[in-house]
Amino acid sequence: MTNKDRPKYQQIIQAALEVIAENGYHASQVSKIAKKANVADGTIYLYFKNKEDILISVFRERMGQFIHKIKNAIEDKETASEKLLTLIQMHYAQLTESPYLAKVTQLELRQSKPELRREINKVLKSYLDVIDSIIEHGIKEKEIRDDIHPRLMRQMIFGTIDETVTTWVMKNERYNLLDQVEDVHSLLLNGLTKKN
Repeated sequence: MTNKDRPKYQQIIQAALEVIAENGYHASQVSKIAKKANVADGTIYLYFKNKEDILISVFRERMGQFIHKIKNAIEDKETASEKLLTLIQMHYAQLTESPYLAKVTQLELRQSKPELRREINKVLKSYLDVIDSIIEHGIKEKEIRDDIHPRLMRQMIFGTIDETVTTWVMKNERYNLLDQVEDVHSLLLNGLTKKN
């Protein structure tokens, strides 16, 4: 894709995000996306193979930008605790600022089609790598315990962040998601044990 084509591509990505969030993936015809993007139906196929490709591209595009921002933001943080707090804060802020993206990532990306899930997991891997790097740093610096498998820790961190956002979306964003940052951070770092 040339730089000249990039604005139109972004226009279609944003339109797809809005249409899928408003109508659900299955009810979002390519014609609806084209209308929202203010382009001809045929123009969509210059950039995307089909509707699945649009959904995956929306996720890849938005998640790619987000992962890049997170990597930059945690790079200069010294402790695993600070890195994790930044990751949670940015994850919640990103989805609070873009309710369309929140709906698509938390509801519409949960498609059961194996090919679609494989493509989504490829994109998600970069995000999980960031979580892995925080865990590795914490274990190395003796901030994080080393008697639990890092992959399990990663699942707990990602699962907690993901589930809290899903609950927020399902409750129609009735409360401020960012109010949960400190509690989620504390729970992930300190667990359920009461301190003496």
